[in-house]
Parts: sequence; structure tokens; C-alpha cells
Amino acid sequence: MTARPENAHQARLLRLLRDNGSNSRARMGDLVDLSRSKLAVEVDRLLETGLVVADGLAPSRGGRRSHNIRLAPTLRFLGVDIGATSIDVAVTNAELEVLGHLNQPMDVREGPVAVFEQVLSMAAKLKASGVAEGFDGAGIGVPGPVRFPEGVPVAPPIMPGWDGFPVREALSQELGCPVMVDNDVNLMAMGEQHAGVARSVGDFLCVKIGTGIGCGIVVGGEVYRGTTGSAGDIGHIQVEPEGRTCACGNRGCLEAHFSGAALSFDAEQAAREGRSVQFAARLETAGRLTAEDVSAAAAAGDAVALELIREGGKRLGQVIAGLVSFFNPGLVVIGGGVTGLGHTLLASVRTQVYRQSLPLATRNLPIVLGELGPTAGVIGAARLISDHLFSPA
Repeated sequence: MTARPENAHQARLLRLLRDNGSNSRARMGDLVDLSRSKLAVEVDRLLETGLVVADGLAPSRGGRRSHNIRLAPTLRFLGVDIGATSIDVAVTNAELEVLGHLNQPMDVREGPVAVFEQVLSMAAKLKASGVAEGFDGAGIGVPGPVRFPEGVPVAPPIMPGWDGFPVREALSQELGCPVMVDNDVNLMAMGEQHAGVARSVGDFLCVKIGTGIGCGIVVGGEVYRGTTGSAGDIGHIQVEPEGRTCACGNRGCLEAHFSGAALSFDAEQAAREGRSVQFAARLETAGRLTAEDVSAAAAAGDAVALELIREGGKRLGQVIAGLVSFFNPGLVVIGGGVTGLGHTLLASVRTQVYRQSLPLATRNLPIVLGELGPTAGVIGAARLISDHLFSPA
């Protein structure tokens, strides 16, 4: 895609078509503050660029029937969600509907060169499947702090070898299209905002619990990244003053006590100490335990698994309670790989938040699981790049 909107009016029209689908000129006129003649001029210019196309006649509203317009059906965005232990890659259309989606296990500690070889291979497979001939733009999420304007990871604790790697520049050259890069939790928040549980909420927190823990902060419908891009790094808030050593080098961080990695450690310790028959059996079979094993053991009624989830939820709730008192969000969304822990975790978090935060902040505060699961990050990545491309050049 070479064309970009010429001005803010065209940008708004493109985003409305992305978020609401095909619409009539008359209806678009109701949604934007433009005279009929000015709207006609801007729509005609967009039609000339090829960013939008005619889409038949709209239903009559009395009088002359209006024409529908929609985003070009050939537009394709690539969404890439790099986690600590896996990669999700998807292709979407201009309305951010997922047309193809692949997932592959991958250890982010293998470094950017190996990870991006895998990403490019997965993108090639999606192209070969026929869902895209090429990509008009790509959004990339990585599990660590990102200096957003440059698209560069900065000292990510669980990503050795990634500090300062020019992700945006390198992938843009390989893919032959514009690329935007952000923290994976911000993209999860954008995905839930676009197509998930946060569709109608302007101010919310999106907490991702995976190998690490992070929080996407959405203020007035926009992701808040902070001065240097590290806003929402809640996994490194201290919950135990003399607690475990964290990957960041400090002690007692939330991430060191409740995350996918921490749950695996605690479950394996319980198995070796003979405190859980379920864990011992699973460890003997698989050689290691994961958060999914904790979830399965809890579902089977294992007391140790349930206690690990409740205690972890209490620590997480302690941190979220502080955030709620400070930020006063309209919604808290919990997502990520550990959400298989489900309602046991949710109940523990809710109890802590409702007990600890002020009643005014929690009176009408839903704390819910994300709706989109593994597609939240890739939809958010497509949203990120479309926001960029649907802005004036």
C-alpha cells in the first residue's frame, strides 16, 4: 500500500470504515462533522487512492439512495505476537478480521535472528495458503519494553540479545512494507479494545500473565506508553520485601512469585516434595511442569494447585488494587497463557481488589477474563499498523 490519507478527515473516515465495516455516504456524514459537499470531496479522493471502493447502494432512508463505501478488500495486514515461548502470526483484512493464523513454539532467548527467521517462515506459509499476496503493513509485539518511536526493545529482562535490536527496520526490509513495533501487552489491550471485551470502554487496564507479567494501560481510548515506553511494567512491582530473586535482578517482584515461570517452579517443587500426587505424576510423564499442568491439576481438585492459584491471585490482586486506586479504570481485563487458571484466579484477584481498593473505585468495576485468547495480540498488532497507515503521512 503506497497511499496514505491526506488529512485528518480522511484518516477518520478510514478508521470508521475499519471499525464499523461498509457504510453509506449518508451514514458517514452523520458520524463525522463535515458538510455534505466536503464529505463528498474527501470520499472521492479516497476512492481515487484505492484505499476505499464502492460497495453498492445503501438501503433507502427516503429520497435518493446513498452509495455504500468500504475499505479496499485487497488490503492485508500482518500481525505478529512474539511471546517468551511461542510465536503467533496472522493475516487480517482491512477490517482486522483474521483470515489465517499460525502458532509455533519458540524460545525468545534464542535471539532476534532465529526468532525472525521463524516469523518470516510463518508469514511465507500464510501467503502460500492464499490468504495474502503481500502485506500492506505489519505490526509486531515483543515481550519486553520498547522504545516506541524507533521500534527498538530496551533492556528486556527475559530477552537476552534483543537490547537495541532494530526490529522495525530489519523486518520492514524483509517484508517490504511499513512495520510498527510495541510491547506485546499493549497489543493485547488493543486487540481486546477492537474486537474483545473492552470494545465500549475508554479507560481500562489489560493484565497479561504469561512467562512474565505486564499491563496495558488505555486512557481515553489510546494506549499510554509513558515517557520511555515502559509504562505498565507491573511484573517488577515488589510484593515480597525479602522474596525471590527476579530476572530483573531485584528481589520479591510480582513476576518472580506469580507468572507462568513461577508457577512451573512452585509446581515442580511441590511434586518433588511429595505434596501433590497430580504434580508428581505429570512431572514423571513429561519431565517438566507448566502453568497448564497447574490448571489441569486444579480442575481435578488438587489442593496444592488450588492454593498456588489462590496465593498468586492474592499477590496479583494486591498490585491491581493499587493500580485501581491510582487510575480508577472502568474495566480490568486479565489475559495471557495463565488464564487457563480461570475463575479460581479471577475470584482471588477480585476478592483482593474489592477488599483493598476504595469503594468509589470498585463499585462498578468489572474484572474479567479476555475474550480473544491467542488472537488478541495479533489483532492488536494489525490495529497498531492500521492506526499508523490510516493517519496522514
